[in-house]
Amino acid sequence: MADTQLQTQVEEYSSKLREVKDEIKKGLIGQDPIIDSVLKCLVCNGNVLMEGVPGLAKTTLILLLTQTVRDCKFQRIQFTPDMLPTDITGVTVFEEKKGFYTVKGPIFANFVLGDEINRTPPKVQSAMLQAMQEKQVTIGRKTYNLPNPFFVLATQNPLEDKGVYPLPEAQVDRFLFKINVDYPAKSDEIYIIDQNITVKKIKDFELNRVISLDEILTLQEIVKTIHMSDEIGRYIVSMVKATRYPEDFDVKSGRYVQWGGSPRASIYLSLAARATALMNERIFVVPEDVRAIAPHVLRHRIILNYEGKAKGVVTDDIIKEIIKMVPVI
Repeated sequence: MADTQLQTQVEEYSSKLREVKDEIKKGLIGQDPIIDSVLKCLVCNGNVLMEGVPGLAKTTLILLLTQTVRDCKFQRIQFTPDMLPTDITGVTVFEEKKGFYTVKGPIFANFVLGDEINRTPPKVQSAMLQAMQEKQVTIGRKTYNLPNPFFVLATQNPLEDKGVYPLPEAQVDRFLFKINVDYPAKSDEIYIIDQNITVKKIKDFELNRVISLDEILTLQEIVKTIHMSDEIGRYIVSMVKATRYPEDFDVKSGRYVQWGGSPRASIYLSLAARATALMNERIFVVPEDVRAIAPHVLRHRIILNYEGKAKGVVTDDIIKEIIKMVPVI
């Protein structure tokens, strides 16, 4: 594709994403960076894990997002301790007149909200692994493709330690982003008092469906064509390598790291950087794109050792030092 044609497409579709964002902002106040990050994840054909205390509109975000997409299928899975894997994927049943047939579970949707995903045991959480990575689900002896596009937004809150289960690292790694949701600013919260889904219904916000499923699929293809130089590629690999061997880059806080990011971190970081460039109407990646998105991609891929956990070290602080110490090659 010629650069001029790519630039035209990038400008057209980044404008489309701004329309989606503007519609979401009708019902979600003061969370612009979070909206941007979720849209980047959607463009990358990835999944996102959102963590924050109750009441920060994590669930509301995906509800509003689905209202901006034409002809999309949305399912909400409320995770509970008594769930079974088949409650998510589906089950093969038998009836005397019909014989064996498959009843598909709620995972068969374009947009899936996994609400309070850490409230169910790892056995049930693992039912999401194949779906999130391969976009397929196996029920009985048959494998089914999931709808395309397929996007999982999972939520969890960090406050409780009773009735919750830590997510398996293999599942956490399936999330392209882990987004920490913080409190809104005072000025925004004043406005939120009158503009929220507790006092209003979603239809009261009069959201327009401004993007189609086909346009999302086109976006997911365009983002792959954003140019990334060899220098940026080496920069990304060096940044991920610094999570594994921090001593090579003189990262002092690296002494608290037990495990760093896998090659999947490099893949996701490059894809997310391309999405950042696209949303900024550029057809090429610059180092700032990598640095801007690195915390979302890396914070859940750095595993702290015992000393780091005991001292309450935050992986975001390690990432900040990595960004500071790793040079652009």
